[in-house]
Amino acid sequence: MANLQIKLVKSTIGSKKDQIATVRSLGLKKIGDTVVQPDNPQTKGKIHKVAHLIEVTEA
Repeated sequence: MANLQIKLVKSTIGSKKDQIATVRSLGLKKIGDTVVQPDNPQTKGKIHKVAHLIEVTEA
C-alpha cells in the first residue's frame, strides 16, 4: 500500500474548528510540518476536507 506525504502550507488561523481538528488529526501543527500517512479512504477524506491548507505528494 502506498503512502502519502502531507505538508501544511497555510495557517489554520481563521479556519473552522472542525478543519483545525482535521489538520491536527493528520499530525500537523505548524506551517512547514510534514507527515507520512497511509493512502486509505480515511486519510483521503481528511485530505479532501482541508485540501486548501495542505500539499500532498506520493511518498
